[in-house]
Amino acid sequence: MPQARVHVIPTSAPDDVSGLETLIAQGVLDPSRLVAILGKTEGNGCVNDFTRAFSVMALERFLGPHAQGVALVMSGGTEGGLSPHLITFESLDDTGESDAPALAMASHVTRDLDAHEIGTQAQIECVADGVRTAISKAQIRGPDDVAFVQIKCPLLTAERIACALYPTATTDTLKSMGLSRGAAALGVSLALGELDETTANIVQIGVDLNVFSARASTSAGVELMGHEILVLGMSAAWSGPLIIDHAVMSDAIDTAPVASAMSRLGVGTTATLVALLAKAEAAPSGAIRGRRHTMLDDSDISSTRHARGFVGGALAGLTGRTDLFVSGGAEHQGPAGGGPVAVIATKRH
Repeated sequence: MPQARVHVIPTSAPDDVSGLETLIAQGVLDPSRLVAILGKTEGNGCVNDFTRAFSVMALERFLGPHAQGVALVMSGGTEGGLSPHLITFESLDDTGESDAPALAMASHVTRDLDAHEIGTQAQIECVADGVRTAISKAQIRGPDDVAFVQIKCPLLTAERIACALYPTATTDTLKSMGLSRGAAALGVSLALGELDETTANIVQIGVDLNVFSARASTSAGVELMGHEILVLGMSAAWSGPLIIDHAVMSDAIDTAPVASAMSRLGVGTTATLVALLAKAEAAPSGAIRGRRHTMLDDSDISSTRHARGFVGGALAGLTGRTDLFVSGGAEHQGPAGGGPVAVIATKRH
């Protein structure tokens, strides 16, 4: 049976690969077995956040041929006390162990979209096909055993809009990030059976926020035109000590479901927390539990930046850690104002 291995590596800058280099030199990370690398970089997380592309470039340069086929998903924005870091995912050869089911994973890279497809039903279908492919590659029995799907998706720039073959979904580059994240999330929802084909064809992306995936996390960036997809779940075809569960926060301070997921995994008793991935957004209603928030009214700082810092703080208080993969902008990812969370832990022996 294959076995998953996960490392959380602190970084001192977007191009810092020294921690990765050290683990490889120590023989505890095999670059030839990498499936994906997720990263939190200290940029603004908006259209012009080039720390994401900078980090990808540094990783590709360092890994060389080992980077081919590896999903490199960089999420900008470490507001508040969030700590920049990388999370590596490896698929090791059959270990002969029978500690199953266990964490299973696979990545897939979709075709590049044309600019006019971003934020449309075409993107939904493209992502759905990619997620289905990754589920099959991961030997995950079916959608019910998928815990989390992390996706890096494209956005529109002024140049891409100007060169588009057909009219684009928006001419607002910042708004394009939300439309792309939302369409990608709906693609996950379609692949997992949370959304049917009929609804997928009529849903208003970015408007019908009552339609969402409970297990999608999507992040838009300027560094690609396709999608980097990482599917995580539990499978009897995988062995090892790593396990995963998921939760859905109903709002930005709803940490109880996350605590329940940690409890189900035995974190603090029979297991140790390895990594936590979460979505965050400013509640579009302008209020959290009836109390007004000002994240949507700040003309100086994007609401996604406020939300990352706010939710990151809430989850850091729960976990006692700041190296959390908190991604901003949760359109169609969990209920409006909330978001899905994945908890990865390792069983103690």
